Amino acid sequence: MIDGTADERACSGAVVDAAMHVHSLLGAGLLEGVYAKCLARELTLRGHSVRREVPVPITYKGEQIDCALRLDMIVDGLVVVEAKTVDRLHPAHTAQLLTYLALSGCRVGVLLNFPTPRRSDARRWGGGCRGRGRSP
Repeated sequence: MIDGTADERACSGAVVDAAMHVHSLLGAGLLEGVYAKCLARELTLRGHSVRREVPVPITYKGEQIDCALRLDMIVDGLVVVEAKTVDRLHPAHTAQLLTYLALSGCRVGVLLNFPTPRRSDARRWGGGCRGRGRSP
């Protein structure tokens, strides 16, 4: 179970539901960008605000560094969504999402995997991930 406000929980649930719908229509075997674009369209059709390929600034020792870092999408300004198409999710994928949460200021994230013909895999995280990049 994730922490977060009722709005954050409802939004993350809507993301997972829409992802299952997209996967049921498209099946397996496509690139993650295809699933992400179709998921964004499905969420928009369901009345959600979706920002795709959102730039994430990195601050290092007080200076903003352009690293061309982009997260897949932010839904309703509340939930970071990362889509993958891998055989199985790796701890590095979780670390990536948690880092995006910290850098974006969002508190809730959904990590989606569209690997198999049968179903997609969705994991949700939430909690007090606040703040921007840290200096060593």
